[in-house]
Amino acid sequence: MARSKPQVEVKSFGIYTQWESESKELPRVVEFTRQIPAVVDIEFGIVVNIKKAKNELINFCIHHPGIKDEAGKVRAPFDGQVYAKTNDWDFFLGDTIWLPIEDKLGPWQLTIEIAGRQLVDETLQIVAPE
Repeated sequence: MARSKPQVEVKSFGIYTQWESESKELPRVVEFTRQIPAVVDIEFGIVVNIKKAKNELINFCIHHPGIKDEAGKVRAPFDGQVYAKTNDWDFFLGDTIWLPIEDKLGPWQLTIEIAGRQLVDETLQIVAPE
């Protein structure tokens, strides 16, 4: 019997409470927005719900606007993999702002793929604070 295709839904996007990567609790959305002010330590991203994908390998990527390393070279996009823990699983994909702020300004594209199929493509714009 063929496996059903995973179903992915973006539940929230924008600004979140601080996320503790070791915690089982996901951050809570503070504000739904695609315009994120570039403030140090602000947490931003998306929460997606993934169904019918238990034990499937999930590939995620955050394409940033050109963050530089200590040597001044542009870093590669942030990417990784994780296995879906259950058949109805919520997953947070996001980041936070740190100094220097200047190389964080611009579009941040967040993508999620399962079995070679891109299922999420969200862009959040980091903007200079007013």
